[in-house]
Amino acid sequence: MLAFLAQIDWPDVAEAGIDTLTMLAWALGFTVLIGLPLGVILYLTGQPRLLYAPLLHRTLSLLVNIMRSLPFIILLIVMIPLTTLITGTSLGVQGTIPPLVAGCAPFFARLVETSLREVDHGLVEASWAMGGNTWQLIWHTLLPESRSGLIAAVTVTAIVLVDYTSMAGVIGGGGLGDLAIRFGYQRFQTDVMVVTVVLLIALVQILQMSGDRLVRRMSRK
Repeated sequence: MLAFLAQIDWPDVAEAGIDTLTMLAWALGFTVLIGLPLGVILYLTGQPRLLYAPLLHRTLSLLVNIMRSLPFIILLIVMIPLTTLITGTSLGVQGTIPPLVAGCAPFFARLVETSLREVDHGLVEASWAMGGNTWQLIWHTLLPESRSGLIAAVTVTAIVLVDYTSMAGVIGGGGLGDLAIRFGYQRFQTDVMVVTVVLLIALVQILQMSGDRLVRRMSRK
């Protein structure tokens, strides 16, 4: 076993791991920042008793569905000009974050909308009956009552982002996926491929267990 791992350049593995975590952190932050309000708007505009706006709801739903239907590898390539305009490069960690956000924000928005639909409608009606405005409804009823579902949505999105960061290695996006492609696949270094796969699996397991623990904690409150 030690002989199998002896030829691995561990500093490169460590750097790739840090790049993956950096991409995950920044992309998840922007995904939540964009996807959460988008999901709230989708929920509110689709409910007849709330901010019912059928045209806006259908338009946003169409845009979300279009973005969700694009395979991520194609989105990476299509967004190269825009990514370069935003970050100044289409390579490395910086060049990967915009397509990661564009690919996951619509997905997260749908999960948010689904979580909000699980909120007891009686609580929503009670909030309106007590004279609450839209912001009060969102901050004091919808988001607190759906927090377990929202945490689960963030967890699922983070795991999807790990998958997407690996695919970003195809265009030189950096991270463990890039390391696996350049060394594990192109140079036939099986040891590098095995290590990167194990690290990615471990990262997904950590994210899932952390998310499950938070959900259980929120459910007890």
